Amino acid sequence: MYEDFYKQLEQLGIVPVVVLEKVEDAVPMADALAAAGMNSAEVTFRTSCAAASIKAMHEAHPEMAVGAGTVLSVEQVDEAVAAGASFIVSPGFDEDVVRHCIDLKLPVLPGTVTPTEVTAARKLGLQVTKFFPAAQYGGLATVKALCAPFVGHRFMPTGGVNLGNVEEYLESPSIIACGGTWMVKPKLFADGDFSKVTETAKEAMDVVRKVRG
Repeated sequence: MYEDFYKQLEQLGIVPVVVLEKVEDAVPMADALAAAGMNSAEVTFRTSCAAASIKAMHEAHPEMAVGAGTVLSVEQVDEAVAAGASFIVSPGFDEDVVRHCIDLKLPVLPGTVTPTEVTAARKLGLQVTKFFPAAQYGGLATVKALCAPFVGHRFMPTGGVNLGNVEEYLESPSIIACGGTWMVKPKLFADGDFSKVTETAKEAMDVVRKVRG
């Protein structure tokens, strides 16, 4: 299940976690990321314009993998799907959300940070899950410890991932990709200029290419 999506995720290497307060920023953000070769975005449902932003980004860049993040309910899954989201990310493991995504054949990355949560995800057929908040839960050391008994399971760590440690994360076979906010922080484009987003995203993609070719 989700093999094609997992391959795509590994090729992407880094998924920017985007928080947008204005839908008008959606297309410029997508343009800036695409210019850096970062062809994905996880648009979080932390703001009221999330669904509209996903729709705008998807329509402007149909080749880009635009997903919904911070998805906490089945209703939000449906809202994200209607907007054109191609994958769902949750901060924790909600069985109703996961089962609904599976029924829709929609890739889902729920958060799992304990053996019990990983077990629950694997029982539903998931081979890759989110690891959040990564820094607070022990980072790469915890990921490696979890992957020892759960052979073949992989994680997308998010939270505390930055340019200084993303290379170490990506070098681990336990990591399929990393979620990051440092290249899309609101202060980088607060003045309406998205060039700093492109600049920092390019630095991140240089690391991906260095590690994964």
